[in-house]
Amino acid sequence: MKNKFTVENAAMLLIDHQQGTIKLARNLPYAEIVQNTRALARTAVESEMPLVLTTSMEDHFQGLLLDDLQELAPEAYKHRVKRPGVVDAWEYDEYKSAVIATGRQKLIMAGLTNDVCIVYPAMSAIEDGFEVQVVVDAGGSPTTLADETALRRMEKHGVTLTSTNQVMAELANSWSEGIGQTIQTIMYQEILAKLVEV
Repeated sequence: MKNKFTVENAAMLLIDHQQGTIKLARNLPYAEIVQNTRALARTAVESEMPLVLTTSMEDHFQGLLLDDLQELAPEAYKHRVKRPGVVDAWEYDEYKSAVIATGRQKLIMAGLTNDVCIVYPAMSAIEDGFEVQVVVDAGGSPTTLADETALRRMEKHGVTLTSTNQVMAELANSWSEGIGQTIQTIMYQEILAKLVEV
């Protein structure tokens, strides 16, 4: 496949994976969203991909980022962009500047919720010439209908939809060497072990 996303050319953007916001994602199990978010964060940290975190209105019901992100990515957490309520993170200058500062044109996005917090920055980044993959199972929406509507809207605007395992496999390129071995280990520990060790 040509034009792959790799750990050398892509940045990982995790948007609003907050302790309150995750309660709004009802179309997927809570544990599944957390495991997939953990897998993406670990992939970024352990492969040294740029990782940009952002939150919205931490002092309201949305709360702080998930404890998992604070523990797995303490440096990115320390430098997270705290938005004062701007819905489209891309329209918040500090956030957009942080993404541009990574120097990467390929963006892997995930967040909560798909129908509000991801749909707008994903489309905005596309409009500004970036290539965007949205990891749909590391986020969610209040209803299946809301989620499906957001996914259709993003896809119509040129966003590529993907899953956690799919994007991790693309980044790995080969399970048998280099960073691919690291990513395979992360995928097994965070996701696959629960499926095969029964």
